[in-house]
Amino acid sequence: MGDKKAQVADDAEVHRIRITLTSRDVKALEKVCAELIRGAKDLELKVKGPVRIPTKVLKISTRKSPCGNGSNTFDTFEMRIHKRVIDLHSQTDVVRQITSISIEPGVEVEVVIADS
Repeated sequence: MGDKKAQVADDAEVHRIRITLTSRDVKALEKVCAELIRGAKDLELKVKGPVRIPTKVLKISTRKSPCGNGSNTFDTFEMRIHKRVIDLHSQTDVVRQITSISIEPGVEVEVVIADS
């Protein structure tokens, strides 16, 4: 009976952790994802992902003419935002070890810990 209580206590410490990565550069984003997953698999954690979220395309259309005279010609500028989601099942202290990798510049990392 004491063994079951110890097993339940171990399971209570395991959290569901969601890591969200956001960037404008796909190569840097994929590199960070690969490093995170490699580190998690080395520690034999349960990993789901990376889930690729649809790309947000932010567009701005502006007039080419600075003064407003001339033909009505427009320039369109766009910025693409790529997003990846990785789910882990582990303890919180293990996540600190995994996320201590060097993160590429321009990649934003958001870690959310939820009880499972």
